Amino acid sequence: MIGAQTGRFAKIRYRLGASWLSLWLGGFITLCLFATAILSYFWTPHSVARMNMRARLQAPSLDHLLGTDHFGRDILSLLMIGSQSALKIGIVAVAIGLVLGVLLGLAATARGGWFEELAMRASDLLFAFPVVLLAIMLAATFGPGSVTSMIAIGVHNIPIFARLTRGGAKSILAREFVMASRVAGRSSSYIAALHVLPNVLNILVVQATISFAIAILADAALGYLGLGTQPPTPTWGRMLKDAQSFLSQSPYLAIFPGLAIAFTVLGLNLFGDALRDLLDPRSSQGR
Repeated sequence: MIGAQTGRFAKIRYRLGASWLSLWLGGFITLCLFATAILSYFWTPHSVARMNMRARLQAPSLDHLLGTDHFGRDILSLLMIGSQSALKIGIVAVAIGLVLGVLLGLAATARGGWFEELAMRASDLLFAFPVVLLAIMLAATFGPGSVTSMIAIGVHNIPIFARLTRGGAKSILAREFVMASRVAGRSSSYIAALHVLPNVLNILVVQATISFAIAILADAALGYLGLGTQPPTPTWGRMLKDAQSFLSQSPYLAIFPGLAIAFTVLGLNLFGDALRDLLDPRSSQGR
């Protein structure tokens, strides 16, 4: 039993090649993000709701490990609370794009003909709108906020997953087992759910990981523009926006949120690349 597990681990490591470091490093950074967000629900070094103008713009110290902002709030505590917003918006936005995109891609493949052409052209049209433009349109209609960010980023992800699902489904539908299922009288919906979806699940998981990183980056951009989660809830993007007025006095205000965004996106991208090499070894052999 132990020998079989060791052999399986060695096989996985061989398939990953040099990407095993990306898997562990990306997984560690991603785990830290989730752990920080969960911990911040129960504990932060200081309360982010309490202002202390006497302690404003302090450099990192033992009392405030990353310093304080222009309201005297602890930057580390703000970053911890901000990870909640990044995680929540990233998960919901990816879920919207994944569910609706997969359904659209499967429906287009199963129906074919004019429906497939119409669905793909609608996806192209939707993909032509940048996420910031979508957020501005939604904010003008419904007002800025976290829901606006979720919907804008999620809608922007729909064409990505729809194209990916349709491309993978096209290759699966040409397989012998699908033809046998058709001969047996199975419906298109049955074939899509029982044969196509399980075989494209691996590429969808990889794309979801990469889209998660893009969603966090987009949320930071929307927060910087004032279109994301509104005060008093801290977000990494708005922390960067507030820091630009105090860069000469306290550069830490911009450095630490910027590093949080950069490391989070880096970790998710490394993890996604390693998953791609693990689930599809042909991708690593082609590089």
